[in-house]
Amino acid sequence: MTRKSKGVVRGAPSGLVISLLVHAAAFMLAGLLVVFTVTQKEEKKFVPPKAVERPKMKLKKPKVKVKKSAKPKPTTRIVTKVKRASMPDIQLPEMSGLADGLIGGIGGFEIMPDFSETTIFGSGQTIGNDFVGTFYDFKRDRRGKSMIMDTGTFTDEVAKFVRSGFKVSKLARYYRSPRKLYATSFMVPTVRSSVAPAAFGEADTGGWCWMAHYKGQLVHKDGIKFRFWGQGDDILIVRVDGKVVLNGSWPNYQEIYSNWQTSDSKNRTYTMGNNTAVVGDWITLEPGVPLDMEVVCGEVPGGHFDMMLVVQEDGVDYEKNFQNGPVLPMFKTTQPNHDLQDQIFETLVEGEASATNGPVFCDFSSKGSSLHTEAENMLTEPVAEEEDAMRLWTSVAGKTFDAEYISFIGGKAVLKSSRGKQIKLDMNQLSEADREYIEFLNPPEFDISFTKQSSQRIIETTPYLEEAAPQIFDWTFGVKLKQTSATQYNHELNIELFAFGQQYLDDNKFILLDRQTTTFVPTKENKRTHIFRSPQTVETKKYDLHAQTHGRKYKGYLVLVRDARGVIIQHAASNDWLYDNREKVAKVPVGRYLDETGNRVHPTGPKRYY
Repeated sequence: MTRKSKGVVRGAPSGLVISLLVHAAAFMLAGLLVVFTVTQKEEKKFVPPKAVERPKMKLKKPKVKVKKSAKPKPTTRIVTKVKRASMPDIQLPEMSGLADGLIGGIGGFEIMPDFSETTIFGSGQTIGNDFVGTFYDFKRDRRGKSMIMDTGTFTDEVAKFVRSGFKVSKLARYYRSPRKLYATSFMVPTVRSSVAPAAFGEADTGGWCWMAHYKGQLVHKDGIKFRFWGQGDDILIVRVDGKVVLNGSWPNYQEIYSNWQTSDSKNRTYTMGNNTAVVGDWITLEPGVPLDMEVVCGEVPGGHFDMMLVVQEDGVDYEKNFQNGPVLPMFKTTQPNHDLQDQIFETLVEGEASATNGPVFCDFSSKGSSLHTEAENMLTEPVAEEEDAMRLWTSVAGKTFDAEYISFIGGKAVLKSSRGKQIKLDMNQLSEADREYIEFLNPPEFDISFTKQSSQRIIETTPYLEEAAPQIFDWTFGVKLKQTSATQYNHELNIELFAFGQQYLDDNKFILLDRQTTTFVPTKENKRTHIFRSPQTVETKKYDLHAQTHGRKYKGYLVLVRDARGVIIQHAASNDWLYDNREKVAKVPVGRYLDETGNRVHPTGPKRYY
């Protein structure tokens, strides 16, 4: 009987156990190697991809093109004045103007502004290189409620603002208009002091104890050395790069900023506006390098106001005025358009300043402002082409024949055939196109009456001066058409009316006061009568300044009646020259000047009174 030897594990051969131990050890070693390999994995380095070369596009200067439109459709066009809310319960936060952000980045662009709201104090739309104007009324608190304000307190408050470095926080308690104006010049010859509040949409406030603050940048494309000359009635202060360079205020209000003085021998020598011009400090601008610039203007007791800022370029000779002084160009950041020139020339005494020549302060080439208006883009009236006497006619049965139209009598068309034989046909025997052709050749006749209504309006004048209030009239123009012929006419008619004024300073200068269009189809229901009134009122004003009568007065009218083809079938005019020059007249914008040839002209300024 053989005895079995004792193994390591009971019931299992010792070789198997050893094999298991060897395999377990191998697995443990492999696990250690895996862990070691993971923890010691070398970090990969990021290699950036090669730069992709992108094609460069050559940018072109954007230009605004105004597409000429065809003759307006015969629909009623309603033009109204929108009264801007004064928002008395809201005080808007101080905002820097768009000029601050655009002046440096607009180079090379030709941007045409919308001059529909152009005033002598600025436009309602920015062009980038302009000065943002804010209007303050010291007679109202920040919510728009009236408050007691006298001229002494007003000048003290303006002085605090100027001496603080033009900190608008000093004006926080006073009313600030929500409307901004964007000025490209500061050339306001002597006007009524109420013109400024009206320009900012604050026509209901009096023309005293107000201030306007303009902010922008002073820059010149090529660099320039110059100095300002200026005169303000009552306040005009200019600050450049944080330093006052001109205090052209009225002598009584120079103490608003007495820290600035000038020693130039030409100071207060030459007449400008209501006083004599102050000569400012020399300023050097590096090419394309902008400097911050601010202008403060204001009126103390009311009455009349002016703000005239011109420039004298170093080393330049200027035309001389009657006082042997230089006729200096007005400061401008773009060439003034025709509308702005009109407003300047209306009150500018010849020889006091130039509105067109001189440097333009911007950092890109200025080619001037083209005048684009709706009236100029309208095509002239259609000219009826000469037709052959013979035309092809078609009967309701579809038969065609050649004949010449002679007349329309008793509901019948009188035609002459190619053989010279006269033919009479009832209208219902002709095709619809032929009937329409005859109707256009036989339009109805109307009695045309131009209507006008006016009401006088009184505006508040200053309590600090004894002066006659200007005479202000609000006009409403219209037209009445009543058919006087028995002709039945089923086509739409287009009626256009023009109302004209005349300049008091020059009997040969006229103003287009209003222009409206309406449509009308004469029917039994409307008794073949059409009555139209303009949806807006037009202001005319008369006032005396320096023994001269300024303003506008009503003068005459023109009414044109066109058929659906655009052909004038009847008209009425107060003067023959208005109808004779109707095509030129149609190109003049409302509110602008023309002469008896129908051409647009600048107004006549006042005569020298000194």
